[in-house]
Amino acid sequence: MPGRSKDRGGARFCPRLYLAAAALLTTCTAALAVVPTACDRTTHVSHGGETGHRDFGGGRVGYAEWWSQEGVYTDLVIMTCHSGEFLRTRVREERVSERSFDRTEKAIALIARELRAAPELFSFRRLASVLDGTGRDIEIAVADAETCACAAFYPDARGTKTPYAG
Repeated sequence: MPGRSKDRGGARFCPRLYLAAAALLTTCTAALAVVPTACDRTTHVSHGGETGHRDFGGGRVGYAEWWSQEGVYTDLVIMTCHSGEFLRTRVREERVSERSFDRTEKAIALIARELRAAPELFSFRRLASVLDGTGRDIEIAVADAETCACAAFYPDARGTKTPYAG
């Protein structure tokens, strides 16, 4: 009869118990996984955060960091999850300093073009060169902690980085 224990060479096997355990394991694993929509968040009470998390393929992700208290800025971040290497560039700024600009759309178009053109030849130095004059305050560095976007899209790429904790 379905659902009854069966003798499997001395061990008792109960299909219903097995299915219930498998469902529980799947549910628990899913609960621990980071979903991309959970990465859109406020990181500084009501006036700073992250949004627009995207998977660019090949272990690369991108997102925007924003700030909006007594001034506004938007930085775009492109990261290679395996290495933790990233490029950050300011694409919008108002009332933070004497500068005021919004080059978001142009920077997004340049980044998308560069990531599509030749993914195997991609480098952050080349991207920085392409963004020069559009993005401001371009920084290339290496993160020692896993970001939300990498945890969501490439959880196996953490390596020795500090796990994303939410």
